[in-house]
Amino acid sequence: MKRALRSSTPRHLVSAGLALLCVAEMAAAHAWSLNITSGSRRLFLHVGNGAVSNASGSFNGSVGRSGPINTVSVAPSVAQMLSGAALAMTSDSTQNISLYGDGNNTCPTPASQLMIGAGFRRNSGANSATLTVSSPTNLIDMATGEIIPISQISWTTSAPNGGIADIISAGTFNGGTQTLATVPGNRYLENCHTFSYANSTVRAAGTYTGQVTYTLSSP
Repeated sequence: MKRALRSSTPRHLVSAGLALLCVAEMAAAHAWSLNITSGSRRLFLHVGNGAVSNASGSFNGSVGRSGPINTVSVAPSVAQMLSGAALAMTSDSTQNISLYGDGNNTCPTPASQLMIGAGFRRNSGANSATLTVSSPTNLIDMATGEIIPISQISWTTSAPNGGIADIISAGTFNGGTQTLATVPGNRYLENCHTFSYANSTVRAAGTYTGQVTYTLSSP
């Protein structure tokens, strides 16, 4: 679910996708707000697996994108579906080391966490960038047309040892565009999200999929 993106284009907008699949104890997560060395304007966004953008705090890597679109998923048993209890979702991300470039083990158990980070480097122009996520209205079983409202999927953040838990907001997908964070100039925000499926209604058997898009933009 991670794609790392570096942009120096005039539009100053980058985006990355995340796939959701419905057909798990979550570990603690960390959060950081770190300084970036000032320079020509550049946005850096990652959601899951990706590549470090050069040296620590510089974001001087090549402009472009790398990494797959990762997936978070849940495959409940019949007993779990009938229980009505919320179900933890797992991730196919393997990214545990911070993409800031300092080698920090930010997400120790990526199979149950998703690392998300957004950085904005500047020496002029706008003072901040905005991180948003856009989601479809429903997850859809393409074979049958059955749906699950996207609002059944939510995420939490946590930050032990004095970290900033809500540096990138927790929430519930709403089928629209939601603001997750304001990224100050020459700062990089990063934390781990853990996703869950509300399981509030018994659904028809099937594989329900959808994709959300994270976007970092600055005027």
